[in-house]
This record gives sequence, structure tokens and C-alpha cells, in this order.
Amino acid sequence: MAVQEESGLAQATLGIWMERLLRHAARVGESGEIPVAAVLLDERGRGIAWGSNRRHREADPLGHAELVCLARGAALRGDWRLNGCTLLVTLEPCPMCAGALVQARVGTVVYGAPDPKRGALGSCLDLSRHPSAHHHMRVVAGLKGEEAQRLLSDWFRRRRSQRDAPAFGTAAAPSRAD
Repeated sequence: MAVQEESGLAQATLGIWMERLLRHAARVGESGEIPVAAVLLDERGRGIAWGSNRRHREADPLGHAELVCLARGAALRGDWRLNGCTLLVTLEPCPMCAGALVQARVGTVVYGAPDPKRGALGSCLDLSRHPSAHHHMRVVAGLKGEEAQRLLSDWFRRRRSQRDAPAFGTAAAPSRAD
């Protein structure tokens, strides 16, 4: 099924926005955060709010890209109901974010990389179609998915290699004989 059929916006428009998001997410990754970014589009495909991960920088457990973006979008629109909006995000939302997307009544969610460990819009569970959901949104998976997955994989690989590398100038741990 084509992205345009699912989202109501042209596939080319969504592709351009996802490319922007991937560049933004890469900058977020350079700052030390997990490289995830989101944008909220209005009914005409105009970006009205951005968000990126900020859990580490702000010591905020709610600092997920989707939640930051939703809060900004709702504030700008003066309404928590985002029915006609489309949220694009580089990684499949977790259960917390998927629940917030349902609560905000977002019309469509488009994501890049699936999250087989925590994804809540199709990979592990699907809160958009759960019987308890009072709102059912359209979900489009995999837009620029390979690029999004590569960005995340490369970031985590670098992070692990930095964690495992010995630091220069670090004194050796004292032995029991000391």
C-alpha cells in the first residue's frame, strides 16, 4: 500500500520530511541522545512542531521525541486534539508514546525504523488497533526505514565502542596489595 493512500499526504512530501528528520536525528545523536526525531504536520503537510529525544540532557523520563513534539504542537494549536495531523518519527513509538498518540487523537503516524523490542504500533504490540483504544489512527511503517535503522545501529555501535574503550589518562585501579 502506498504511503499517500495511508496518510492522505503525498508520498514525496512525507519523504522530504523524513529526510529532514533523519538529518535532525543525526545531530541529536552527536549530542549524546539516542538519535530519534519527530515532526507534527498539519492537514496541508506543513510542519507545526518538532521534537527530539532529550531524556539524558534534561534528565526527563518523558523526554521522548514524540512527546516533546505533541506537547509543542498542542500548545501551538491551542488544542490537545490533533485529529487531522500526521506525526512522522524516525523510530516506531514505544508504548508510552503510542498511548500519547492515541490520547492526542493524531490522525496518522508514519515511522521509519521498526522497534522489535519496544515498538507499540505493530512490532511488539499495536496500541493503534487495541480494543481499549478510543481512537484508531492510521499507521504507516518503514518510510526511509533502512536509513533510520542504519542511523540507530551506527549510533549504538559507536556508543558501545566508546564505553568499552579504555580512557586515556585514567589510572589503573589499585590492586589489593596497595
